[in-house]
Amino acid sequence: MTNTLHYRLGIDIGGTFTDLAVVEEATGKTLTFKTPSVPSDPARAVFNGIVQLRDEYGIAPEQIRYFVHGTTLGLNTLLQRSGATTGLLVTRGFRDVLEIGRLRLPDPTNYYVERIKPLVARRHVREIDERLRVDGSVLEPINLDAATQAARDLMAQGVTSIAILLMHSYRNPEHEKLLADHLRRELPELYVCASHEVWPQQREYERGLLTTINAFIGHRMRTYFERLEDDMSKVGMRATVLTTKSNGGVMAAASAATSPVETLLSGPASGAMGALMTGTTSGNRKLIGFDMGGTSVDIAIIDGDMLYSTESRLGDFPLIMPAVDISSIGAGGGSIAWLDAAGILKVGPQSAGAMPGPASYGHGGDKPTVTDAYVKIGLYSPERRLGGGLRLDKARAEAALETLAKPLGMSTAAVAQSILDVTTANMYAQFMPLMARKGLDPRDFRLLAYGGAGPQHAFLLAQEVGVEAVMVPASPGTLCAQGSLAADFRQDFIRTMPGGHPDADALISGFAEITQEAQQWMDTQPVDIVERHIRLSADMRYHGQSFDLTIPVEGDQFEAARLPALINAFHTAYERIYGFSDQNGAIEITNVRVAVLGTTAKTPQIMLTEKVAPGTLATPREYLSITDNGVEVHAGFYERALLHSGHQIEGPAVIEAPDTTIYMPGGFTAEIDDHGNLIGRLRAKGEQA
Repeated sequence: MTNTLHYRLGIDIGGTFTDLAVVEEATGKTLTFKTPSVPSDPARAVFNGIVQLRDEYGIAPEQIRYFVHGTTLGLNTLLQRSGATTGLLVTRGFRDVLEIGRLRLPDPTNYYVERIKPLVARRHVREIDERLRVDGSVLEPINLDAATQAARDLMAQGVTSIAILLMHSYRNPEHEKLLADHLRRELPELYVCASHEVWPQQREYERGLLTTINAFIGHRMRTYFERLEDDMSKVGMRATVLTTKSNGGVMAAASAATSPVETLLSGPASGAMGALMTGTTSGNRKLIGFDMGGTSVDIAIIDGDMLYSTESRLGDFPLIMPAVDISSIGAGGGSIAWLDAAGILKVGPQSAGAMPGPASYGHGGDKPTVTDAYVKIGLYSPERRLGGGLRLDKARAEAALETLAKPLGMSTAAVAQSILDVTTANMYAQFMPLMARKGLDPRDFRLLAYGGAGPQHAFLLAQEVGVEAVMVPASPGTLCAQGSLAADFRQDFIRTMPGGHPDADALISGFAEITQEAQQWMDTQPVDIVERHIRLSADMRYHGQSFDLTIPVEGDQFEAARLPALINAFHTAYERIYGFSDQNGAIEITNVRVAVLGTTAKTPQIMLTEKVAPGTLATPREYLSITDNGVEVHAGFYERALLHSGHQIEGPAVIEAPDTTIYMPGGFTAEIDDHGNLIGRLRAKGEQA
């Protein structure tokens, strides 16, 4: 490779490995590889990958013109509650806004559910003298001196980050602006953020929680992004450092340092965008993304376009900021199998993690996991090495499974099959209601398997839920890194509507105001934008309801003539989801939304050049004994690199690739399409042997 070539680099930082996807701009030729992650210093893994790219593949950092990455650092910091000691400044009288929350039980049938511990201790909440009326007018001016003293008192107690939540700031942010600016001048060592800067939507608890999360993870994320930018500069990379966002877009790392809450689902969203990219290039626009990791499976649904949610939940915390609609179900490859008090086999939610990991990793783990079950049923050939050169130890997997086999009175092979059956049943029990809540039929979709473990379990779930087919992309283990390159710049804006009545003039004004903000935001972005698009939507509900449906609005600006069509679209959406609608019911429009998208230049898509006649049976490298649905059979083992467009494979089969292992049980037939995707379908009963 010569120095005249230029590249686009996508990186996904995982718990065990950091995935890199490098695309040559002129041809679309793609190189993917993995490097070990450094959990204590995520930026170091990126630096190591850049050095490896230079030293082993001859691609200099100066040749990279576009660099975007995804990380779960913010998410892990939140879920592990390892962020900064955070304080909260609130309007007097609202000290317990985080303590009270919404008073909803996560499980209405469980009266012994544990109370959720707020991110901010009550002793770190201070009340501020100020008050706005509901229309945004000033009832009581803000006392900046007293507020500053309250912040100093919190600092004396070890607080390093401050969140500001003042009543009705979504309507008039003036008091929050004055206070935030004043604290940043007087106390520059504090990390300060205000709710109107993070997400100016009515709902003081959710808005306050989002702002608190931003403050809680902000210091660590700012340090990470600054360190990453410094490392990239030192290694000679001149490209702007970008990061993926929860909403499936990208933003500059410098911007993410001030609003890190937007990156909470950065990693999973990258995978979802990779799934959308795969579906778009292959002509499949009804997909269920199936990303199986070490702890759970992330499900993302593509129904023509990516589905988004404004009611996400991460651990204990609801998030009202728009995000790719990702749901976690079932168990992951590292989930531990165990027996409950009645001697019933359970799988998860506890996970062996990346370290020590499953027993078969040989890193000190001794508890049986889903991965150990895969090893026992024979999915890994004796000489098989995983990413990073890891060779799985079948004897250690056997020993771990034996701890369950004895009390259950079963063979280790039967225990392994049972672990996989329970894992599949757990997924099924959560997957089917998930689809029903969205008003979708699994039979209309393909299951797109990616991630390190997704292709190993996707066919097992598929034969239970009845999807149309299973699809495994050409490089499923690095699809998140590739997906980050497919994402475009995106920012969401919102305004709460006064009164909530569907008034055309108010809607025109609201949409126009935030559209102008959206255009101004796009003008400031640090890369060349090829095209920009404006998407409008409105949050709607029937009068008296507490929950909204977000309804798209046609066109890039709102006109009074579009109001009847918007109302009809709400009735239609409501009936699709809930089975009925009230055509004469009073409707409220609570918020208007604008999403601005800036598309960047994309590289050419590569089709497979090596082809065989359609239906040509591929030749396995060898046949090995595996346990397929509890029965010992001989399965063909294939090398994915030797499969070409038109090849057909009959199950049971195991397809080995550098980044994953694909397990296709008996009863399935798969073919390779022109894009390198493996597409498997369950044979009709009359066709099965």
